[in-house]
Amino acid sequence: MAATDAPIPDLRGRADACADRLRAADRVLLVSHIDADGLTSAAIASSALARASIDHRVVFEKQLDDDAIAGIAARDHEVVLFTDFGSGQLDAIATHETRGDFVPVIADHHQPADADTRYHLNPLLEGIDGASELSGAGASYVLARALEGPAVDNRDLAALAVVGAVGDMQDGGGGLVGANEAIVADGVDAGVLESRTDIDLYGRQTRPLPKLLEYASDVRIPGISGDEAGAIRFLRGVDVDATDDDGDWRRWVDLTDAEQQTLASALIRRAVSSGVPADRVDALVGTSYTLLDEAVGTALRDVSEFSTLLNATARYDRADVGLAVCLGDRGAALEEAHRLLRSHRRNLSEGLQWVKTEGVTDEPNLQWFDAGSRIRETIVGIVAGMAASSSAVDRGKPVVAFAEASDVELKVSARGTGLLVRRGLDLSVVMRDASRAVGGDGGGHDVAAGATIPAEARDAFLERANALVGDQLS
Repeated sequence: MAATDAPIPDLRGRADACADRLRAADRVLLVSHIDADGLTSAAIASSALARASIDHRVVFEKQLDDDAIAGIAARDHEVVLFTDFGSGQLDAIATHETRGDFVPVIADHHQPADADTRYHLNPLLEGIDGASELSGAGASYVLARALEGPAVDNRDLAALAVVGAVGDMQDGGGGLVGANEAIVADGVDAGVLESRTDIDLYGRQTRPLPKLLEYASDVRIPGISGDEAGAIRFLRGVDVDATDDDGDWRRWVDLTDAEQQTLASALIRRAVSSGVPADRVDALVGTSYTLLDEAVGTALRDVSEFSTLLNATARYDRADVGLAVCLGDRGAALEEAHRLLRSHRRNLSEGLQWVKTEGVTDEPNLQWFDAGSRIRETIVGIVAGMAASSSAVDRGKPVVAFAEASDVELKVSARGTGLLVRRGLDLSVVMRDASRAVGGDGGGHDVAAGATIPAEARDAFLERANALVGDQLS
């Protein structure tokens, strides 16, 4: 990879070292996380390894705790490539490395533990923000570019890297920034990605216009958001034909550029006249990322919808389905992914409704709820994030959610806001320190993090987490 071709030059040295070690391996075990970022990380790395003729196997883990790492060591592979996790578990991984169980290669973006290893590709080690500027899929993409040979161009994998970054909510400010922008540029140059300013509503490719407006939750517009009849009245009052010749509702993607501009302008005017704050009105417009190789009007065409589809697979123990879709299966795997997505949406809706009905418990510096077995532990973090961005909770405090992981363990997920992070909140530190204080472990990002703790340690964990958040925000 020539220096001018390196998508993130600051990471080139680390990427080259990791790539060289992988090329020298007889066989690689690729281990990745189960969310959209983890699935795309695995798909990017697997594709790059295959193109480099490196024999490998892919497995997934919900969490990388001591037991999981011991199980990985027992698989007896010379080299283990960790994607979208591994940095935060370096202390446990280093123990196995010292024993000679395996050589770890890590492509991650989470906060590293105190230990280190020779083959460690993480943006945080070079001063690049892993929470907002480069995702796990982005780190895997940098590694994939380093694995290129004379006849191999991996820039097409930038499309999956953008799906991973958006799935990791790194486009929250209206578009991807920092190191992610270089990956977007690669995807555009490779002809697999289009980046443009557009209405920033989920479902541009697939939702009929009334549903696109009714279900818009990030920017709530009185009389339209959550109001199907109101959304229809609004559409009928705009100089755009919102139905086709058969009388069916059109989708955003079906409109011409001029029609999209007319509808967007009318929506912004309505938001302003309804008293929506200026910063929220601005959030109606952002950057959209379109995967040009995917069919128009499908969930895979838009990176936000693609990432949601992926989240509906591995979180329900079907990582194989998500990986197959990422690797190009548009038959049985895609059909199963859509079936899982329908169930996933129902579960999220029911989970959020449960939080709204039961409410949260307020502590001085945070708020929390314990879903027990009512919300699946693999999606409780998503529900917490939905609650944190809704009127269901106080946006001035982080949300901490608990769900049963097993008879003896609880899964903890914490979500904050950009404003809280700017005030000093770092949930990765809170989750790590509070969980370790009670015999668990955790980590993540400043705005979103998680942990696993003993079931009986919830109250002690909360006491410690509340104190840590208070210290940070003081």
